[in-house]
Amino acid sequence: MQTTQATADSGSSDRRAAAIFDLDRTLLIGASGPILSEALRRAGVVSGSTQGIESVMFKVFDLIGETYPSMLVSRQGARVARGWPVDAVREAARWAAEPLADAVLPYARQLIDEHRAAGRLLVMATTTPEDLIRPLADRLGFDDVVATRYGTEDGRYDGTIDGEFVWGRGKARAVSQWVLDNDVDLLASYAYSDSWYDTPLLSIVGHPTVVNPDPRMLGMATVRRWPVVHFDVPAGVPKFVGIEPQQVLFMLAQPQLFPWVRFDLGGLDHIPAEGPAILVGNHRSYLDPLAIGFTIARRGRPVRFLGKKEVFDAPIVGEVATALGGIRVDRGTGSDAPLRAAEEALAAGQLVALMPQGTIPRGPAFFDPELKGRWGAVRLAHATGVPVIPIGLWGTEQVWPRSAKVPDLTNVLHPPTVRVRVGAPVPLGGEDVAADTEAMMAAIVDLLPAAAREVRTPTPEELARTYPGGVVPDGDDAEHERDRRPGTD
Repeated sequence: MQTTQATADSGSSDRRAAAIFDLDRTLLIGASGPILSEALRRAGVVSGSTQGIESVMFKVFDLIGETYPSMLVSRQGARVARGWPVDAVREAARWAAEPLADAVLPYARQLIDEHRAAGRLLVMATTTPEDLIRPLADRLGFDDVVATRYGTEDGRYDGTIDGEFVWGRGKARAVSQWVLDNDVDLLASYAYSDSWYDTPLLSIVGHPTVVNPDPRMLGMATVRRWPVVHFDVPAGVPKFVGIEPQQVLFMLAQPQLFPWVRFDLGGLDHIPAEGPAILVGNHRSYLDPLAIGFTIARRGRPVRFLGKKEVFDAPIVGEVATALGGIRVDRGTGSDAPLRAAEEALAAGQLVALMPQGTIPRGPAFFDPELKGRWGAVRLAHATGVPVIPIGLWGTEQVWPRSAKVPDLTNVLHPPTVRVRVGAPVPLGGEDVAADTEAMMAAIVDLLPAAAREVRTPTPEELARTYPGGVVPDGDDAEHERDRRPGTD
């Protein structure tokens, strides 16, 4: 979770600690400038004649972050503002506070809440003029702002800077002065920024964290071993030039790259184009996550899979699973941590996927027309109010049965067809977990072909394919597998 750093030991000092956040490209994905400029135009403070130039500058900033020339221009902002009515600027800032607050990244909000719950002072440290940003800080519940202040005279800006230009070393000095004035323990404090120019600020706190770093800051973080996070994705998910690994894999989700299998997809419109959802599918094969991932890739949205701890603990494979945004589940501990991580992802507006059966059924249970599921997905839906989207998988076991250690990649002349159907959200009662779990599993069954609902006796060969290594246990064990009820263990 992004919040791991926020829960570190604050040390033994009796003084309070602070959490200090940069604004642009840290709390926000890009620059605050477009919203603030629009607010100033609405207030009649500035005209629209410079809108084109500003747009180009903001796009460059969003792409590469702060540069020395751009900050020289920013420093001249006090001269540009000379004669502006202070009250009009503050009114524009109040209008801008709400859209700026809406643009704060989801995992940043969660981290802010955790620092607040830990009793730390929340401080916004930004080059942006204080009058323009103070309403946003108040809207987010920050305790204070360390920002550039413009000089005033007779209710108008006088073209000067009052105190530090809060950038680079000036920002570190301004924060240091604020720390002295407020009796804050720097070694117990946290700071978050994207910019290489904020290296002096990050260097003075005990818990520096680099967020969405510009190229030079990424190098600095590597050298100094500072943690790197992105507030629009879960912790552990890296990004390069704004792209996470799953988005790279989207480009590989092309049928011609999978000559050993055919995907028959349907109902993709039921996966929402935006906003949170819980995706639940039946479990027939080790290929199931790939089949669901291939399906979701057609919608262009990353998904966070809940997976067994064995996957995450495996060398290399575990690191890849984490980088793809997976959530580690250790059922043996009974911990609620995976559900909390899933709740955080849903609160961030993301998709979460899981297999309610928990594991691939073995033996006769594999052929049971009635699917039995665990309660985790429904508990998650009850806790968050997020819709549950069923996915019916069929044929994945023809590509990668449980009896095989690797999928069959050789059958390119007559590849098996994997059928994937996405259904409408499952109506849930919201109170009875067991009943809602049954309704969810029934919705998955409804998406499967008619053969899935036939009661039949499997052949010995079919049974063997459902066991690891193809070894069928004795009759008593087979009966045990058939009688297991995953929803209650």
